[in-house]
Amino acid sequence: MSANTIYLKDYQLPNYLIEQTHLHFVLAQEFTRVKSTLQLKANAAVSGSVLKQLKLDGVELKLIALSIDDKKVDQSCYDVDSESVTIALDKHFSSLGIAIPEQFEFQCETEIYPQSNTSLEGLYRSRTMYCTQCEAEGFRKITYYLDRPDVMSIFTTVIEAPAEQHLVLLSNGNKLSDEITANGMRRVSWHDPFKKPAYLFALVAGDLAQIEDSFTTCSGREVTLQIFVEAKDLDKCGHAMAALKNSMRWDEQVYGREYDLELFMIVAVDDFNMGAMENKGLNIFNTSCVLAKAETTTDIGFQRVEAVVAHEYFHNWSGNRVTCRDWFQLSLKEGFTVFRDSQFSADMGSATVKRVEDVNLLRNAQFVEDGGPMAHAVRPASFIEISNFYTLTIYEKGAEIVRMIHTLIGADLFRQGSDLYFQRHDGDAVTVEHFVAAMADVSGRDFSQFMNWYSQAGTPQLEFSESYDQAAQEYQLRVSQSCRETAETENKQAYLIPIEIALLGEAGALPLQLKDQAINNDSTDNTRMCLELKQAQQVFVFSGVKEKPVASVMRGLSAPVKIKFPRQHASLRQIMLLDSDGFCRWDASQVYAFELIQQASDAHREQANQGLNPSLTAAVIEFAQAYQQLLQDPSLDPAMVALMLELPSVSYVIEQNEQADVDAIYYAREAIKGIMAEVLEVELAAIYQAYDHHQTYQASADQIAQRSLKNIALSYLMLLQKPDFQQACLQQFEQANNMTDTLAALRSLMSDSSMELQAQQCLQNFYTRWSEEALVVNQWFTIQAANQHPNALEVVEKLLQHPAYDVNNPNKVRSVVAAFCAHNSLGFHRADGQAYQFLAQQIISLDKINPQLAARLLSPLSRWQRFDGRRQEQMKAALKQIAAQPSLSKDVYEQVNKSL
Repeated sequence: MSANTIYLKDYQLPNYLIEQTHLHFVLAQEFTRVKSTLQLKANAAVSGSVLKQLKLDGVELKLIALSIDDKKVDQSCYDVDSESVTIALDKHFSSLGIAIPEQFEFQCETEIYPQSNTSLEGLYRSRTMYCTQCEAEGFRKITYYLDRPDVMSIFTTVIEAPAEQHLVLLSNGNKLSDEITANGMRRVSWHDPFKKPAYLFALVAGDLAQIEDSFTTCSGREVTLQIFVEAKDLDKCGHAMAALKNSMRWDEQVYGREYDLELFMIVAVDDFNMGAMENKGLNIFNTSCVLAKAETTTDIGFQRVEAVVAHEYFHNWSGNRVTCRDWFQLSLKEGFTVFRDSQFSADMGSATVKRVEDVNLLRNAQFVEDGGPMAHAVRPASFIEISNFYTLTIYEKGAEIVRMIHTLIGADLFRQGSDLYFQRHDGDAVTVEHFVAAMADVSGRDFSQFMNWYSQAGTPQLEFSESYDQAAQEYQLRVSQSCRETAETENKQAYLIPIEIALLGEAGALPLQLKDQAINNDSTDNTRMCLELKQAQQVFVFSGVKEKPVASVMRGLSAPVKIKFPRQHASLRQIMLLDSDGFCRWDASQVYAFELIQQASDAHREQANQGLNPSLTAAVIEFAQAYQQLLQDPSLDPAMVALMLELPSVSYVIEQNEQADVDAIYYAREAIKGIMAEVLEVELAAIYQAYDHHQTYQASADQIAQRSLKNIALSYLMLLQKPDFQQACLQQFEQANNMTDTLAALRSLMSDSSMELQAQQCLQNFYTRWSEEALVVNQWFTIQAANQHPNALEVVEKLLQHPAYDVNNPNKVRSVVAAFCAHNSLGFHRADGQAYQFLAQQIISLDKINPQLAARLLSPLSRWQRFDGRRQEQMKAALKQIAAQPSLSKDVYEQVNKSL
């Protein structure tokens, strides 16, 4: 196929605006009838906007009738193709003997077929429920419309369905009426008083139960809060409701943002491509992001629900009240809102843990994206299919850009800047320049160089070197920046990069003073400083440094960059043990572990799996001994220590190599974990034994921290294959009162080759107990698909035949296919290449059902250049097999062709 490329440089204002949108849905078993009435007006901002033709977007619609100002449009006056309807306005109005007016009412009637809409865009059926997903371009599957974010309208929606079906009928805004008509139909009317683009439209109809609460805003208004789910899930909504109320309170306190409608609704849907969608007043959620209960949901699941509820709520201002001019500006709403939900999560739990989790996602996934064929700027210059740009670059790197602005100007000015941004642009569709301009205006800073972060793709790399002059008591830090060439430009302009720094002495942080710079007496903490790197190379000299320091750089990862800073292991241990920045302690442990894994994988390859040599074994023991000190310090955050015990993943190590040996990396990592388990046995056993396994479960920060450390202790102890630890693990699986501990025990059992029979029995018992809980079954699928077993592919192929698997459900596909390909390095990269062919076949099949989902599965194959020659050829063969398919979707076409 061929596909058109859309360019940012070609953006033009819409010739027409839609001031009012009235939608009337009649839901029936065979089809849904949609009547739309649009008040169109020529855009005064466009010269000559009254055109002879009106082109409206529309896909997979059956057109029944068109009229303008209640006059039927003759078939000779319009043309319909697979993506639009084009009305010859000049021909229609001339037949009426009048000139084309600047304003007119356009009426359209269409039929759509939600029950056969497997793409999960537009209006579709999720089992017995009707629901919508309109971002980015799903509304055009509902009716003909100007389906672009800069066309904002006031929506009124009427939904009709047979009264005897007792359906809940929901749409955006406030409910106007709810009545039974003379012909036995239930008719509910909704009105949203705030202008919005079509991508924020929502409709839900289904046999749903609800929980209800309320929130009193800072101005004293009472807002009704409702969460709609299937009746069987009512007991899993309390956490989401609490998260919603916490989010509303936090947004008022931190950003001064008050909710604006009388009603806020959340609906949980099992078949959903995304995590959730921020439709105005009616948020539609994947069930995995709203349902939570101790027995069925892990700590990570509870945290995800809290974060996603907050994210979608925060969109009410950063995305809905102020929206994007065009889809190239997607990070304007998503990056800003991810930053806001990250702040919220840090305030609700451990700030250090949240920062480490965010950086882990950056390093393990977003940096990979930046280094691959789909690398794109945070504001891309072009795309073929916008769905392909709902990426970690847009979301996570976009959030990091906002975070850097926050770092550069400080929290107080950032709040002033956000206030100014919302004040200036409420009700508007804007660009990233508008956001940055507000920050520049309140701070007086010039952000022109900073804008390179929005326009250039790739991850910058910083290289540090240092020297210390004892006699002069001066410490010199040299920094250079570079960024690989990517499709949009070979020659990258220098970035403005904030570098937060501290210098550590033997007793802790040292006072900082840049040479030839006046002392800032206003600073409350003279042991931290934010440097600004603006050139390709810069040197920073610190005076009055009375001992040779260890530099703690990029504290909190103050910019989304790769760091190259050669250090002695003694310096890394000093940061691990002394740094006041929890992120830097974790980062030092990761750098240290990565270097050991690299050395061990090289040795594995050279010595044909003869184990670690004595000198390398001694180095690992010395590394483990640093953890003995950490584990013996009760003052440390156990969640941070648990994160430090997690070694860099196999996929992360692969990405740091030009051509990676997957097997060598995996076995090297396992060997290091085994030695650490032996060295730390006493400390880890003490942690596990001291834990109160019978305490009542709470998804609190303190309990989550304790559980995380206890369960990683168990995972290490199980490597020792000692009967006492094996028995303790079995007991935890059988007696745990929460899903976190149940799955942790099951995962540890499955990693112990000597416990294979017991693990299989536990797997069966687990499924028998939880077979009626779809989200728990998904976790059961994932734990098997991600298990590094010699026959992992065969296990996955068998899972696809399981009665609980459903290829039409994205959660099921992600829990098996995506989990295997993304998290099972040994299984996916097996030497015979069969797993690559397996993934190709899955993508080809899914592309006919759900193109968005199919495209998102393609990423593991796009990284073929990271592997040896044989695997490269196997992965390219799989990509070519996909590319050769006729009638590929735009989603998959764009990804596969860029990958090749």
